[in-house]
Amino acid sequence: MKFLLRIIVILAGLIALWQVIIMIFNLPPYILPTPFSVLSTLQNRFALIVHETQITAIETLLGLLLGTLFGSIAALLMASFRSFSFWMLPVLVMSQAIPTFAIAPLLVIWLGYGMTSKIATAIIMIFFPIASSFYDGLKQTQQGWVDLAKTMHAKKWRFFWYIRMPAALPSFASGLRVATVAAPIGAVIGEWVGASQGLGFLMLNANARMQIDLMFAGLVILIIFSLALYFLMDKSLKWLIPWQKFQEHS
Repeated sequence: MKFLLRIIVILAGLIALWQVIIMIFNLPPYILPTPFSVLSTLQNRFALIVHETQITAIETLLGLLLGTLFGSIAALLMASFRSFSFWMLPVLVMSQAIPTFAIAPLLVIWLGYGMTSKIATAIIMIFFPIASSFYDGLKQTQQGWVDLAKTMHAKKWRFFWYIRMPAALPSFASGLRVATVAAPIGAVIGEWVGASQGLGFLMLNANARMQIDLMFAGLVILIIFSLALYFLMDKSLKWLIPWQKFQEHS
């Protein structure tokens, strides 16, 4: 509740600042529309905005799901097999060295203008934070727990499943929070590069037609969606990993 209240206060402050900037510099609507005009556009074009939001939400959620799955598998394999880690770590670094805007057009060419290329863009942005954070968590099991498992002659799979995995979940959760923020960005970047629907497509077309109020309306909905997704993910992770807060303070 405190987090939600803080977000509301911040948004109210930003809206007030937005209006003050328009009044001080006397900016025309085609440069910066007023909050009231954006709200009016949200009401008048509500059906269109909701439809485009649904497309972006599906791309984001599927990208988040698949990116988390692939990143987790890569982290588990790197932690289990040194040879795989030796070859996979450079790939992780290279995946971040290539700008998303540079590879997104190729994904559109290869996978088409549909959802698949947008989901792939989101997966690329999500893969690194998930894989790297989960891998770090798996490699940094507390030495006391390792010694206890050796003393009790625990089998490797039991040690991995009952000690290393739970100990690594807080690190995995941190990466998942980052991925939750990055997923909508990946989907929208894919829509900017080439799409026929979605919030990114809506904002790009509105900007080209000088419908700046519609562009800002789409941007506002994207921000609200991203905040809601992060809030739900954060609450879910705290519920699913209750020992995380104790490990953070240890």
